[in-house]
Amino acid sequence: MLATLTIHLHLPVCASLKEKRGRIKPLIARLRREFNVSVAEMDLNDHWQEAVIACAMVGNDAAQLQRSMQTVMKWVESNWPDGQIMNRHLELI
Repeated sequence: MLATLTIHLHLPVCASLKEKRGRIKPLIARLRREFNVSVAEMDLNDHWQEAVIACAMVGNDAAQLQRSMQTVMKWVESNWPDGQIMNRHLELI
C-alpha cells in the first residue's frame, strides 16, 4: 500500500523565492529525519507565499500508514511556526 499526504502551506512572511526556500527546506529535512517519509515540494514553486509539499510512505498495513501520516500532519500543525496550513489531503492507494 501507498499513503500520500499533500499539504498546502501559506507563508505570509516570505517576500522572495529565496526566503520561501529557506523556510521550506528545513521543514522537508525535518520530516524526512523525524518520520522516515519521502517528502518533496510538489506545486506552486514560483509563488513566494504558497507551497504544496507531499509526503509518501509505503507499507503493508493501511491502518499503520494512516496513523503515521496523521502523526506527520499533527506535527506540522503544532511545530511549524513559519506559516499556516491551508489544506491537507491524505490518500491511501
